[in-house]
Amino acid sequence: MDETSESQAPKQPYTRRLSDKILIAFHQACDHGDLETARMLLVCCETAMRNATQPMRDRRRGAETLCAAHERLWFLRNKDASLAEMAEVD
Repeated sequence: MDETSESQAPKQPYTRRLSDKILIAFHQACDHGDLETARMLLVCCETAMRNATQPMRDRRRGAETLCAAHERLWFLRNKDASLAEMAEVD
């Protein structure tokens, strides 16, 4: 049987940007309550976005997505304080 090594196998085109894959992992970490891993993934995502070569419109959209991720992490880290503040308003 003729086995093809990885180096000889035809390369598949990537269907998602690296930053998108990292953001998926970030949201999974948030869902599981692993906020330190989520924070580290955001740092990785920022690096991946900074190093990527993409059109300006994609960079703007990526920045908005990254900002939303930072907001989610902030809310998860501060949800007890935020809930207490909302209770005081009522």
